[in-house]
Amino acid sequence: MSTDTADLGAQACARLDAVKVRIPATNVAELLRLNAERSPDKVALVQSDTDVTLTWAELDGLVSALAGGLSRAGLVGGQRVALALGNRSAFVAAYLAAIRAGMVAVPLNSTSTTGEVARMLADSGARLCFADETTLPAVRAAVAGDVDAPPGAATYQAQPPTIVVVDAPSEPGEIAYADLAVDDASVVTPRDRESLAVLLYTSGTSGRPRGAMLSHRALLANIDQAAQTRPAPITADDVVLGVVPLCHVYGLNAVLGQVLLNGATLVLGPRFDPADTLSLVAEHAVSVVPVAPPVIAAWLTRDAVVLRDKLRSVRLLLSGAAPLAMETARGFEELTGVNVEQGYGLTEAAPVVTSTIGTPRHKPGSSGRAIPGVELKVVDETGREVHADDPGEIWVRGANLFSGYWPDGDGGPGVDGWLATGDIGFLDSDGDLFLVDRLKELVIVSGFNVYPSEIEDVVSEVPGVAECAVIGQPDDRTGESVVAFVVAAQGVDGEELRRAVAQHCERRVARFKVPSVIEVVTELPHSATGKVAKGRLRAGAARRAMGLA
Repeated sequence: MSTDTADLGAQACARLDAVKVRIPATNVAELLRLNAERSPDKVALVQSDTDVTLTWAELDGLVSALAGGLSRAGLVGGQRVALALGNRSAFVAAYLAAIRAGMVAVPLNSTSTTGEVARMLADSGARLCFADETTLPAVRAAVAGDVDAPPGAATYQAQPPTIVVVDAPSEPGEIAYADLAVDDASVVTPRDRESLAVLLYTSGTSGRPRGAMLSHRALLANIDQAAQTRPAPITADDVVLGVVPLCHVYGLNAVLGQVLLNGATLVLGPRFDPADTLSLVAEHAVSVVPVAPPVIAAWLTRDAVVLRDKLRSVRLLLSGAAPLAMETARGFEELTGVNVEQGYGLTEAAPVVTSTIGTPRHKPGSSGRAIPGVELKVVDETGREVHADDPGEIWVRGANLFSGYWPDGDGGPGVDGWLATGDIGFLDSDGDLFLVDRLKELVIVSGFNVYPSEIEDVVSEVPGVAECAVIGQPDDRTGESVVAFVVAAQGVDGEELRRAVAQHCERRVARFKVPSVIEVVTELPHSATGKVAKGRLRAGAARRAMGLA
């Protein structure tokens, strides 16, 4: 990390002290130990699909044993440990073990393709990668170099990572998860809160996905900031649903982080299913339900009587990762009697920036106000603050901000601590934030970032593609979906090209990134400077979605 980035970290640490953080920890894993000391026999974690249940004392013991195993495997503080795991107890244990031992966790989306896994493993320099039965094929192929990747893709600069196999047979050279733990392991946890804890790959505000560097300071600050909203989103008495992917900053820090802080109980579901997840909520008397907007939309299609019955234990639904339509939120509240709160955040802010919790009233389209300890302003193109209700770029400042992008801290907060988010919005006279648009062209599908240039590069690899452009369009189920416009080269059959593009994208990118619509067109609209006029493409897609074209 550069000297400038380290200085910024020190400044952020000073701001953290200034807001009187109540968390008596310098490493996120210390929160686990505090719970083990306070409530050793209380249930900490339930993995619904395997009936695994761990108390706080049992989870703490498992994490220490795994941390010792990582050290025995030759890893040292600062080295990266990748987590290619779904929502399961092994993810929580491996994550906390890595950071307890002073290593850096690198969560990978479990739907990532071989090429995506290979790129992230190589870019992060991961020395070890946890994988389960779902992710093993992609991880093994990535580590073996069996990758369908374009020229110039990242390659290993050192020895490929060792694979730790969870709940599946291991092969020679791999480590079985059950064999990694070391009995009576003694691990000294580093106490430098500026040390790097997590690398989370995100599209950021521009370019290809990059590793956002989140320190223990940033993670702990945002856990504390979000907890200071009133009423508190999660308390020790709550049972919290865990279907938001833990590989996403929302699941990792806004959900798991709050559970760790408050000593609540986390019920993990492997994935969202409208019926199965409702049954999970009812079976475990879940009281807090953190989800993404597509979950709410899916539940609104269920039988009203069944929905209300299954959610009778729920006191609060938290919506994040993507904007939630006000009419959807209000419709859900009226149907179920469950309070719906939402907010605005980003990976680089670890992630929560604003929340509607505690606001006098929920305004249509508002994402709420800045949470305690987070500063917010809206600026014009010169960096000057605009008046209330005038749109501009959203800037954020706080101890929760990341340390820049891996590996050199590029793109981090400025010398004054402010981070330009790349999002457009406005603040009203009460300080409530309203999102308007994205300065860049990020598409958010079910809460996950998709950068159009990445998909355009993949589509362009297909023989017969003369030109392409990728945009996002509103989607009732996923919030947004990916649409690709493709111009066929002379003499190429359009329908055959469409099928070839679809098949290639399914091989090369994660499922949520695959275009839901591939439209073969004779030409793309261009601006006077020759750039593709994506605004015209988005307008046309919106008209078609509304049945106007």
